[in-house]
Amino acid sequence: MTWLEITIDTAAHRCGDVAAALTAKGFSDLVIEDQEEFETFLEENRTYWDYIDESLQRRLQGLSRIKLYLEDTDREGRERLERTVSELGLTMTAEPLAEVNWEESWKDSYPPQEVGRDLVVLPCWLAQEETSRRKIILDPGLTFGTGAHPSTQMVMEAMEELVKPGFHCLDLGSGSGILSITALRLGAESAVGVDVDPKAETAARENAAYNGFAEPEFTALTGNVTEDTALMASLAAREYDLVLVNIVADVIIGLSSVLPDFLTERSILICSGILDTRLADVTAALEKAGLTVTGVKAKEDWRCVTAKKA
Repeated sequence: MTWLEITIDTAAHRCGDVAAALTAKGFSDLVIEDQEEFETFLEENRTYWDYIDESLQRRLQGLSRIKLYLEDTDREGRERLERTVSELGLTMTAEPLAEVNWEESWKDSYPPQEVGRDLVVLPCWLAQEETSRRKIILDPGLTFGTGAHPSTQMVMEAMEELVKPGFHCLDLGSGSGILSITALRLGAESAVGVDVDPKAETAARENAAYNGFAEPEFTALTGNVTEDTALMASLAAREYDLVLVNIVADVIIGLSSVLPDFLTERSILICSGILDTRLADVTAALEKAGLTVTGVKAKEDWRCVTAKKA
């Protein structure tokens, strides 16, 4: 079966009306590519990001268009669409799409990812692949954290140097659970992963199971340690050798005042997900909280900070 990709160019102020008109004529599953809408989304969700792919921004520059897909044999649908587009005073283009197994093709975006000296992140469908490296097996479709991002890689590389058998680890903003799983694979005795998203708790627990870990080795929790006093007290009652925070600068800064509560004199804190332009803000917040920065690693535009109690 061959599909056609239909592109309808419009203007930002008309995008919503055009989409509504197409929907009314029976065309659904529309893809809207609009720079103004994209910029509005970014502004409304600024708390959750520090970095946006510049190539994506360039591709959207000045764009306002709608895409939809029809089978090339659907003549009636094609004619109905052409009439609708003409009535709207617009034009459209149609390009055939190469035949692809869409149910499987997305997996091509997740090849094995070698990290550090001895680690490899494998998608779960490649779990049996032969390798001399320590396997971190994930379902990459579940939530953030696939091992491809420089911020995650720097933490994993640091963990190769720091984790010792018997370590107890706390992973704040655990996402997929990749860092907790890495700690356990490197010999840690236990890891606790905490995330504000309940979906992350489920995903982390499932990913841990792919690697053969479950409670009491790995514990997944949902909550915000700066707001949930009961969760904060429960976590702070334990002792951790390693505390991991791989999020974004503003969240790390927001957590900085409570991070010392999770640290003993021998504990190590690793913070990552920090753009180089925000490094000074993060280190200042950590130092204000009574911590001493002991090292900074760099990869591309990202920075990873290690710290301990002063």
